[in-house]
Amino acid sequence: MTRKVAFVTGASRGIGRATSLALADRGFDIVATARTLKEGQAADGTSVSGSLETTAREVRQRGRKALPIRLDLLDRQSIDAAIQQAIDEWGHVDLLLNNGIYTGPSTLQHFLEIDEQEIHKMFEANLFAQLHITKQLLPGMLERGRGSVINMISNAGLNDPKAPAGEGGWSYVYAATKAALTRMVGVLAVEHAGSGVYFHNIEPGLVITEAMSLYDPDGKFAKLYKGAPMEVPAAAIAWLASNDGAEEWNGKIVYAQKLALDLGLADDWR
Repeated sequence: MTRKVAFVTGASRGIGRATSLALADRGFDIVATARTLKEGQAADGTSVSGSLETTAREVRQRGRKALPIRLDLLDRQSIDAAIQQAIDEWGHVDLLLNNGIYTGPSTLQHFLEIDEQEIHKMFEANLFAQLHITKQLLPGMLERGRGSVINMISNAGLNDPKAPAGEGGWSYVYAATKAALTRMVGVLAVEHAGSGVYFHNIEPGLVITEAMSLYDPDGKFAKLYKGAPMEVPAAAIAWLASNDGAEEWNGKIVYAQKLALDLGLADDWR
């Protein structure tokens, strides 16, 4: 029970992969979950690098253990199976990083274009799945008197875009799911004050991930917003997860790029 275990969604690539490695460097064993188990095509058929097996190999190269498990945020059965396997094999989870999201067409569609089925998918994968996972793993943290829940939020849930969806902006429904997720940690921090469990929102700023490059081939986002490497939010999350600033930031939004610069957690990429 003394081992530190992190349960990371969306760990096959992007910020989830980078954070898994940063957490391993901080002494965490990693339950790496996502849809893409093996290198090659992503689960939706697109050609993009990254897989759970690759992340797991890189975690092990850092001297920590890795447990890669396929998890689909739109499949509640796969979520429950992943959680059960993690508990059965490693006994507990100290850190939950709700990082994975649904990247369907509604992410970059105008309001009148979005199909209602897509709206339901977006809320299921970007909000309801996170609530469900948190409800499953939080009781164990509270029982042990230690742990962290970190939600990956987005500027889209906090501010209006500078351009329409598909032209450097984002869709209403994506923003709505992220705004709703943002409200979770403040409530949980109040409900469980003094429990030894901490709750944080991480706003990564613009980070050019593999998936973002795929869905923004013309670089319209990069022209409107200055991007940071994936290792920047990863470093901020690992710092929080190690309880270096957990209590100070409990229930709050942590702006990863500012924190990394202020504390020297990453090289200045600007």
